[in-house]
Amino acid sequence: MRILGPALAPGALVFAAVALAGPAMAQTKWNLPSAYPADNLHSENLAQFAKDVEAASGGKLAITLHPNASLFKAPEIKRAVQTGQAQAGEVLISLHENEDPIFGIDVVPFLATSFDASKKLWAASRPAVEKKLATQGLKVLYAMPWPPQGLFSKTAVEKIEDLKGAKWRAYNAGTSRIGEAVGAQAVTVQQAELAQALATGTVTALITSSATGTDVKIWESIPYFYDIQAWLPKNVVFVNQAAFDALDKSTQEAVLKAAAAAEERGWALSETKTKAYMDQLAAKGMKLAPPSPALKAGFEKIGVTLTDAWLAKAGADGKAVIDAYKK
Repeated sequence: MRILGPALAPGALVFAAVALAGPAMAQTKWNLPSAYPADNLHSENLAQFAKDVEAASGGKLAITLHPNASLFKAPEIKRAVQTGQAQAGEVLISLHENEDPIFGIDVVPFLATSFDASKKLWAASRPAVEKKLATQGLKVLYAMPWPPQGLFSKTAVEKIEDLKGAKWRAYNAGTSRIGEAVGAQAVTVQQAELAQALATGTVTALITSSATGTDVKIWESIPYFYDIQAWLPKNVVFVNQAAFDALDKSTQEAVLKAAAAAEERGWALSETKTKAYMDQLAAKGMKLAPPSPALKAGFEKIGVTLTDAWLAKAGADGKAVIDAYKK
């Protein structure tokens, strides 16, 4: 017995150490679906966010990014996170304007047309967006803008009337309304299907960012780009509140710290890449130009009409956000 006792002791100690280490080393895994290609600027920022979370949490939380609508299509992502089919997600928040007007505030035409203005608008609207998403069991992590939205067209456009009858790509309620306002035929196409829609002629005109244009190689189908800088839409990254609450305190802090860094990095990244995207469009032979005075005036007139329509839907809460933004 005196021989066996010491021989067993190390094994027992190892077993005990493994048993104690098990819970501490347990890894929580989150799936995070996105609608954009892996090399898109938003996906790049998400990938860095996931790395930062894993590092800051000491490996306790691993986030797997599913880009290019590979797990859920763009309109399905928010619902998937609400119902726990995915723990976190990224969406173009204006896709859900029909649920609440506050989700569409950043695509009100010509309300915020620069990065500084867009950041100010996000600061004014974030509390309202967070409040609404909280009622749906979602917690906002961060937001990141797209480059300013420009007009792409198969044919030259000197005035609003030149868009009449065009096959107009819409991706949310706001772009559908603009299509109607210019007399175009609106067709809903999300980014994952946009390249095919352009190639087949399903879409001949659209307002989107230079980043999206680059993603889908828009120069293969569309020769004209007008830098109207209509708005800067945002993607919002959020998490299922129950999934967040299930994390220990230190891991929650790691997520929030990484999210804050991703938001700051994302705004800078979008602004930095805007010029590179524009340069690439030009290098591919596209005809880039500012809008003519007539085209600019036409869009601004539409902007006033659609702003009034948005305010009528959004009511006092929407007006309060606009007032805060304009201070």
